[in-house]
Amino acid sequence: MEFLNLQNQKNLIKDVILFPLKVNRDPRGILVETLKTTWDGIYGKGLEFAQMYYSITEPGVARDTDCWHYHPTKQVDRFGVIRGELVVAIFDWRKDSTTFGRLNLFKMGESNGDEGQYLLLIPQNTLHGFVVASQKPAILFNYPNQLYDPQEEGRIRYTEYPVKFDDGRGFSWEVIKEEFKREV
Repeated sequence: MEFLNLQNQKNLIKDVILFPLKVNRDPRGILVETLKTTWDGIYGKGLEFAQMYYSITEPGVARDTDCWHYHPTKQVDRFGVIRGELVVAIFDWRKDSTTFGRLNLFKMGESNGDEGQYLLLIPQNTLHGFVVASQKPAILFNYPNQLYDPQEEGRIRYTEYPVKFDDGRGFSWEVIKEEFKREV
């Protein structure tokens, strides 16, 4: 099982972008710019800023445990991690995509170090979710390009659309948590 990050971006799903964030550290702490209108590829036409939110999720908890999340027509997400560790899974089920059927797993958070922090752009109509892989709660922020719209909030159960890892095992957060433990 392979976890992607800024240093390893091979076989990315079409339209997924990892955008590096610069951590400015000094004796007082850190400052990180997380979204600017001048950042081509992560902001621009179709990728305007609509809202920002953050969530705090407890260690070992997945969002969601039994189903994928997706935005069918318009919404694009931009995830970043402030504290803790996440594994974000994205699966391309867009039949017209050149990467249809591909699963990407992204390691995000503090273990990537100052040089490894990034925004993860999740294209519309891709299946996605995340699990906290750290021993402390994780703080995730998101800059979606759309205001909240219940019509853009899709869920599909893993049993309805089974996804497999490269080794043939069925997708599960438990498998990812075990693999992540081996990686660190």
